[in-house]
Amino acid sequence: MITTPIIAAYVRGVAELEPTNRGVRLHRLPAWVREQFPDGQLLAMEGQPSGARLVFRTAASTVELVSHPTRVAYRGADRPRGAFDVYVDGELADRDVLDGGDTVVVDLTTGATAYEPGPSHTTTVRLPDGTHDVEVWLPHNEALDLVELRSDAALGEDVRAAPVWLHHGSSISHGSNAATPSETWPAVAARLGGVELRNLGLGGSALVDPFLARVMRDTEADVISVKLGINVVNLDAMRLRAFVPAVHGFLDTIRDGHPDTPLLLVSPIFCGIHESTPGPGAIDPATFGTEQVRFVATGDPAEAAQGKLTLEVIRRELRSLFERRAGDPHLHHLEGTELYGPADAVELPLPDALHPGPEAHRVMGERFAKLVFGEGGAFGAVGSRG
Repeated sequence: MITTPIIAAYVRGVAELEPTNRGVRLHRLPAWVREQFPDGQLLAMEGQPSGARLVFRTAASTVELVSHPTRVAYRGADRPRGAFDVYVDGELADRDVLDGGDTVVVDLTTGATAYEPGPSHTTTVRLPDGTHDVEVWLPHNEALDLVELRSDAALGEDVRAAPVWLHHGSSISHGSNAATPSETWPAVAARLGGVELRNLGLGGSALVDPFLARVMRDTEADVISVKLGINVVNLDAMRLRAFVPAVHGFLDTIRDGHPDTPLLLVSPIFCGIHESTPGPGAIDPATFGTEQVRFVATGDPAEAAQGKLTLEVIRRELRSLFERRAGDPHLHHLEGTELYGPADAVELPLPDALHPGPEAHRVMGERFAKLVFGEGGAFGAVGSRG
């Protein structure tokens, strides 16, 4: 077997490959962010390679990828393992669910953590005769070290290029509750739109952070979207007076690096617990140890009058903000409820009262592709199949 060095030319959708004693660790945020703000939640999320792919062209019949995952597990709350989705010449050919790896076990009732080491994981890809373009979507919900890439024939770079879609959002954009990495709603939309996804959906961390705006400012992109709101509410992170100027500043910073790039501002999808009730959000303790943990809103609806944020308030303010930036002809706006609205909450309810389930992720991705990458959409000029 031939061993191919795992270098940036083969990995798309990440900011950096960090050498480790095993191989290379994937990061969606650059080192300067991780050093400037080493927040535990942010570091855990940016290390999960949502939207990242291993891409190559080969005539090999067998390719083996050795990886070492690290996941967070919660006592009393079963979470499905991550997976690799293997596409050959654009079609899903195989799906490999992770086993092994290291586990950080969190006790939701006490907050205590325990570390459980485990073995590395090997994914084997069988290919038909001929030369093929292979794209391996990496797990969206587990951190990953890529250890070794082996094959029975040489691997070459896939030099095909598609327009780059840079997206930032919350755990919903990260892919929480999606079944596999190519079935998160941004992944579905990217494939339908014929674009290259660079996903900065970060669970619990879409908080209008200035450093995220700087990352987006400095990242090459043909189209950009920003989906804000739910984390600001469920962390009770801001009041109205701070939120609106912060969003203006976030967009201004992106515009410093992308003055004419199509830029889409997306408001939150429907989430019944936070529509008119502020945060903070919390896990309902009555659901510990059940088949499905659920979230609740703990704020007082009356506090919205004093500036506490709800999803209804945020949608209203983002619409108003967009209208006041009418001088930017390349700025667009999309109501999140067009992706998932009150009727969807009846037909496809949020399993944990906060995140869409697998079918809802598919629906959201298809709608985004049609509304945004389709003819007449904000990104219609670059979308090839939306």
